[in-house]
Amino acid sequence: MCKAKLHLLLVYPDFITGPAAKISSGGYYSEGLASIAAVVKAGGHKVSLLHLDRELDEQEYKAELERLGDFDLIGFSCRTTLFHYVKKLVAWTREVKKNAFLFAGGYHAILAPDDFLTVAGLDAVCVGEGEYPTLELLEKMAAGENYYRTKSFYFKKGREIVKNPVRPLIEDLDELPLPDINLFDYKNLSSTKTDTALIMLSRGCIYACTYCGNSQFRNIYPNKAKYARFRSPEKSIQLIRQVLTEYPTIRFISFRDAIFNMFPDWFDEFITLYTKEIKLPFTCNLRFDIVTEDTVRRMKEAGCYTIDIGLESGNREIREKYLHRFTSEEQMIKCSQWFQKYKITVLTYNILGLPYEDLHKALETVKLNARLKGDKMIPNIFYPYPGTKLREIAVEAGFLREITPKTRVYIRQPHFPDHHVLFAVSYFVLFARLYRWCFVKETKFRKIFARVLDYIFTGPLTPRRTLVFLGSLKEGIVTRLKHALINHLPGVLIYLRKKRHRIETVS
Repeated sequence: MCKAKLHLLLVYPDFITGPAAKISSGGYYSEGLASIAAVVKAGGHKVSLLHLDRELDEQEYKAELERLGDFDLIGFSCRTTLFHYVKKLVAWTREVKKNAFLFAGGYHAILAPDDFLTVAGLDAVCVGEGEYPTLELLEKMAAGENYYRTKSFYFKKGREIVKNPVRPLIEDLDELPLPDINLFDYKNLSSTKTDTALIMLSRGCIYACTYCGNSQFRNIYPNKAKYARFRSPEKSIQLIRQVLTEYPTIRFISFRDAIFNMFPDWFDEFITLYTKEIKLPFTCNLRFDIVTEDTVRRMKEAGCYTIDIGLESGNREIREKYLHRFTSEEQMIKCSQWFQKYKITVLTYNILGLPYEDLHKALETVKLNARLKGDKMIPNIFYPYPGTKLREIAVEAGFLREITPKTRVYIRQPHFPDHHVLFAVSYFVLFARLYRWCFVKETKFRKIFARVLDYIFTGPLTPRRTLVFLGSLKEGIVTRLKHALINHLPGVLIYLRKKRHRIETVS
C-alpha cells in the first residue's frame, strides 16, 4: 500500500520590526528554507511557501492562508526579534486551519525552544537543522506511524512534553540536494531586482563571539566539533551555476557565509575555480584577524568589490573583555590599507548599546571607523540573544529589560540611557565622516575641530532627544526611498553601484 503524500506550508516572516515593517521591496532568500524544501520534495511530498515580506494584520494574513488552500503541516520560521509576531501567526493560523499540524523552527527555536512550548495552538518545535527531521516527521505521519520519537523535535502530547535528542548535524553538505530556489518568487526578491543573487556555501562558524547565536547553536549538536562546514569548491560552483542558469539576468553575487575565508585551504581552491569559471562581481564577509594581503589580492582578481567586516567596538576593553574579539587596532588599520590598495570597498558592522558602554566608549568606535577610512558603516544596537554569554553578562548586571515589539534599546543602563544610544546610532556615520576629515592631516585647525566634535558627541548641552526624533524622520524617508527605488527604478541602484565601485560586469 502506497503511503500518502503530504503537503507542507512554510511560513517565513521576513521583515525588520519598526516603522518600516509594513513596507516591502520583495524580501530576501532563505537558504535554510530552500534546502528543507529540496529534501522534502525529494521525498515525494509537496512544499509551498508563504513569504511575509511585510507585516500583515490578522485579516490580511487569514486571507492569504485561505487563498493558498489546505495543508497537512504548517511550519513557521522564526528569528528572535519576530517571536512576538510568530505567536500571533500561530493563533491566527489555528483559527483558519483547525486540523493542520503546526510547528516552528529557525534561529529562535534553537536558542530558546521552550518558548514555543508555551505558545497555544503550536504542536511542536524543531531544534536544529530542519531538513531530515522534517522529512522524517512527514514520512511517519504519511505512514500513520507514531511520530513522537522523531529526533530534533519537541512535541506537545496532551499535557506531556516529549523532548527528543537533537540529530547530529549534516557534516558533508555535498550530501544535500541543491536548494530549491524556486520555492521563492525568486525574480521578485529584493536582491534579484538589482541583479544580485544571495548565495550561502557554508553553515556555522568556528568562532565563539559572546554576542552571536553561533556560540549557542553549535552546542545543541552531538557532533558540535563539525559545526562549521562548507560545500566542496566544486559543489559550490555547481550551486552558483544553478542560479545563473535559471536566472541569467544575475550580474552580482552576495556571499552570505559567516566568514568567507574561514578555512584557508577551501578558500584557495574555491577562489581559483571562481576566478576561472564565474568571475562575477561579488561581496562577502571576512574577519580582520585572518585576512592577509594575498587574500585581498586574490579576491580582487576574482571580482570582489565590497568586503563586509565586523569591527564591533573601538573600545579595547569592551572588545576583548566582553566581546572576545582580540584583533588590535593596528591589525584593523593594516587590513583597511590593503582593501584601499586593491580598491575594495569596506563596510564595517558596529555594535552600540553594549553592556558597560557609554557615550565616550561609543565615540571610540566612531573614531576607529574614521581611522580605518571605512566606506560604509552600519551601527547596530546590541540585542541580547538567548543563550549567549553577553546576555548572561547583561542579566548578571541587572541591565536586561522586558523586550516588546516597540523596544528599541534592549538593555537599560543608567550610564548609557536610551536616548544616548539612539543618538549615537543615528549620527554614527555623520560623525565618522567628519572625524575622517580631521584625521587626514594633523593641522591645528583640524585638531580643534575634532575637540569640538568630541564635545558635541559627549557633552551635556547636545539636544539628543530632539536629534533622535529628527534622525528617525530621516531614517524613515531614506528607507521608503530605498524601497521605492528597488520596486520601481532598480536600474538606478545598479548604475550607482557600478559607478561607485567601477564595476565591469560580465555580459
